[in-house]
Amino acid sequence: MPTKPNHVYTINFTVKTSDGTVMDSTENHEPFSYVAGTDSVLPKLEAEVGNMLISSKKSLILAPEDGYGAYVDEAVQIAKRENFPDDADLTPGMEFVATGPEGEQMPFHILKVDDEGVTIDFNHPLAGETLTFDVELLDVRPATPEELSHGHVHGVGGHHH
Repeated sequence: MPTKPNHVYTINFTVKTSDGTVMDSTENHEPFSYVAGTDSVLPKLEAEVGNMLISSKKSLILAPEDGYGAYVDEAVQIAKRENFPDDADLTPGMEFVATGPEGEQMPFHILKVDDEGVTIDFNHPLAGETLTFDVELLDVRPATPEELSHGHVHGVGGHHH
């Protein structure tokens, strides 16, 4: 059965990189819920979950192009230290958001800080990674009008106001 747009899908999941490192999981947490068709999850993951039956489990392997894209070397740049707050103790792994020329938000993380400047990476941290998702579909229900207008799930496993 294909994904039903404007429906809430509730899943348990664990996502791992190709070396087995767990990057995120609902284990020991609430299940994750999302409104299908709102770009809340990776499109290939959403399509695969949409074909599952409630209570079923599946292991999905997503190549980089179905995940967070290929790693782009040109997305790594060296910025001047003065472009950061004076009081910031810059360390590798720190995440920031730059504003692009047209006002778009551009997240990046710091790779290195040295005399040359601050090496920053605009690639998603999982770019270039083959990802394995272990997924269990727990529930599917129509989204409420409020959830549709907000673009996210309310209540258990979703957004709380």
